[in-house]
Amino acid sequence: MTSLIRSWVDSANAPDSPFPLNNLPCGVFSVDNSAAHCGMAIGDFIVDLTMLEAKGLLDLGAARLFDVPVWNKVMEAGPALWAALRAKVTALLAEGAASRAAVEPYLVPRAGATLHMPFRVAEYTDFYAGRHHAFNVGTMFRGPENALPPNWLHIPIGYNGRASSVVVSGTEVRRPWGQVKGPDHAVPSFQPSRRFDIELEMGAVVGTPSEGPVTVAEADDMIFGYVLLNDWSARDIQAWEYQPLGPFQAKATATTISPWIVMKAAIEPFRTSTPAREVPQLPYLHEPRPMLYDIALEVALQPEGGAETIIVRTNYAEMYYSAPQQLAHHTTSGCAMNTGDLLGSGTISGPTKESRGSLLELSWGGKEPIAIAGGTRTFIEDNDTLILRGQCRGDGYIIGFGDCTGKVIPALADPYAR
Repeated sequence: MTSLIRSWVDSANAPDSPFPLNNLPCGVFSVDNSAAHCGMAIGDFIVDLTMLEAKGLLDLGAARLFDVPVWNKVMEAGPALWAALRAKVTALLAEGAASRAAVEPYLVPRAGATLHMPFRVAEYTDFYAGRHHAFNVGTMFRGPENALPPNWLHIPIGYNGRASSVVVSGTEVRRPWGQVKGPDHAVPSFQPSRRFDIELEMGAVVGTPSEGPVTVAEADDMIFGYVLLNDWSARDIQAWEYQPLGPFQAKATATTISPWIVMKAAIEPFRTSTPAREVPQLPYLHEPRPMLYDIALEVALQPEGGAETIIVRTNYAEMYYSAPQQLAHHTTSGCAMNTGDLLGSGTISGPTKESRGSLLELSWGGKEPIAIAGGTRTFIEDNDTLILRGQCRGDGYIIGFGDCTGKVIPALADPYAR
């Protein structure tokens, strides 16, 4: 396990700082009404890479990379440039660096900055790749004997979502309208969702594009980094619409991501293996090395004006399929992957009740309300705020992802009332 890399930015050396020099996550920020710039979080600050590049302090031997307020140009440049960028910024910010006087004017306090979408999302795919989640949901609807579909242990199941649904942390999420089935499949009604939910996920951000099938190892090399991801889900709308083609409008309200992309290099020390396979996987899904990460995750629910309650604690290591497996499988048809593609891991649930990554599981379909400060919940109520957090814990340091936060606001009046 690596140790803390000390920085002349003192706040980055605190053992509880989510953004030490070991991390250097990638984001986009603005201050007041200024233009948005690319930056990396370091302690309580953001180092403004747009300005460092413009002033000649960050020369990577390539065309301008930070003249646009998204990370796509860097992502497309590939792993060699990613490594060079991390090495250069680390050298600029390392304890005792001669560059301190030149760089320090371009540190911006995080507390006064507005964070924006860190990259332009090309396409969005969401998977159903957590075994505990799939078993819990299947048990609710089909019983434990038939909980997993016949294909589940062989293939990472997924669906193509809407890139337009992806929003950055802090964006309010409006309760959606949709069709909900009536009693005994009678005539459905059109109403706001009453069973609005979250899904605790990680998102893999594709850096380099592909043409044609890629191996799991090649897929791993394509991944630029990871974000926390909340796949908001309208369970009552989903129950009516999902057969036979799966999720559609129930998953199209919003997908919230954390504002910082944690580059894969920052979490390399925390690699861990996927679980033992219950049935042999086809050779194209074989992993040449550990492809998951030990990332502790939690979800907090905070009613308006109330205290937050931690309702979920789990770990990314609980996934059955890794992001490189999901990405490799995505390409088997010849489907091209693009810079800025986002892959949702699927709900990350563990084996215990408190490690279930959705309210659907926590309340067991609404039958078992969960306790929160000042009350209970089965699903999300109006003006509830949901906060996803994640971190890797190293030797005297933490790799944090930044909060992934969304507040659910009331549905609009009937949008079709005339």
